[in-house]
Amino acid sequence: MLGGLAITVLSAASAQAALISTSACDSSTLTQPFLPWGDSNEYKLIPGGDFEGSLAGWTLSGGARKVAGSEPYGATKSVGSSSLSLPAGASAQTPFTCVNAAYPTFRFFARNDGPVSSVLVSVVYSAPLLGTVSVPVGTVTLGTGWQPTLPMLTASAVEGAVSGGTAQVALRFTAIGGSSQIDDIFVDPRMKW
Repeated sequence: MLGGLAITVLSAASAQAALISTSACDSSTLTQPFLPWGDSNEYKLIPGGDFEGSLAGWTLSGGARKVAGSEPYGATKSVGSSSLSLPAGASAQTPFTCVNAAYPTFRFFARNDGPVSSVLVSVVYSAPLLGTVSVPVGTVTLGTGWQPTLPMLTASAVEGAVSGGTAQVALRFTAIGGSSQIDDIFVDPRMKW
């Protein structure tokens, strides 16, 4: 009886593994940008997420723009010279990038440019049948100095299962209550904790 139960559980686990892909969905370079904060997971940089080059594919509104100044820790292997300014009410959306169950979280650096600043963060899915769907995943309250955010969930395992293994997602950042700056946005492709 117990042996039959074990085989059933293993069969169900194998079927679930076949539905949700956990392999990398692209060949992005992986680094450990949050290691100084005790996070040894490997991450890929969102396209244009260091704000050092072109913002092709980004959608900026409400006065969001690239400005001088960067997080001082060199999370991308060197200290940059630019970041993204989000005046109160402004928003910015990253280009779409592939995710699957292997890309469960994302993190970025942020700081406020005035009192009572926070950033509403949403994951935008490109769903084959529904078009684009935006799902708020949290609000980040900011301090006056650059700090990494805590990990935030992409829900990639759910979307990957629905769409056959991989999905396209973008991240949307909206400043509420005051001006903010963000920099160096990373997605974790291999959650180990």
